Amino acid sequence: MPTIVVCGAGPGLGRSVARRYGREGYEVVLVARHAEPLESFAAELAEAGITAHPLPSDLSDPDDMGDLAVRIRQLAGDPDVLYYAPVAAGMTFVPAAKLTAEAVAANTRLLLESLVVLVGEFLPHLLEQRSGAILTAQGSTALTGRPGMSGPGPAMAAQRNYLQALEKEVAGSGVFVGRLYISALIKNSAIDQAMQQARAAGGKALPAAALIDPDGLADKLWRMHHSRRPHETVAPAWGRIVFPLMSSGPVRRLMARRDS
Repeated sequence: MPTIVVCGAGPGLGRSVARRYGREGYEVVLVARHAEPLESFAAELAEAGITAHPLPSDLSDPDDMGDLAVRIRQLAGDPDVLYYAPVAAGMTFVPAAKLTAEAVAANTRLLLESLVVLVGEFLPHLLEQRSGAILTAQGSTALTGRPGMSGPGPAMAAQRNYLQALEKEVAGSGVFVGRLYISALIKNSAIDQAMQQARAAGGKALPAAALIDPDGLADKLWRMHHSRRPHETVAPAWGRIVFPLMSSGPVRRLMARRDS
């Protein structure tokens, strides 16, 4: 049975990816910060006939990734697919002029350094078997900077640069490196839920945001992987989305509360 490790198995896209691959016969390892929601989701997948292993881990610490790789192998062996798309606890966008070095370092540890360690752990197996995939999904600020929406973008851009180089280095090896960049809010994601709660609490000034279905995104990743093209895509297409100001106070406070 092939295996996928879902790093970032939160309430939005990560869960849809786990379901999509699980329906195709993959064993699923679920990685996120908090044990209780992972265990609940693993039980839900088991009811659907999908073998799933909850594995709580803090992906923001690259020094722990070697141990995480050992625990993944103990549960399910070396994975055939590594999906990496965690969201920082309390993540918000900020103006570039207010971005701090500490925030850049924290985002870089989560979005680049930990990924590099995990790829280093699992890529040799993929190359040896001449198949498999490394998949990521990030916001489209990885592709271009936008006023008021800095924060994770610089680290995501660095991640993209790394994966573009990796894609070219493994070309012809049978290993696929796929990247999805999302230019809307993902329905039922932690950020979407926080905005809904903020509006319910009287945050009328919060702007409406275009939503995109995580199941559709998971299907897009699956089709990218198995058609092996394209290696990089944006969803939805450029020019159709108006971005909300995600650094608004109510959303920031609610996101911090959700992750505490």
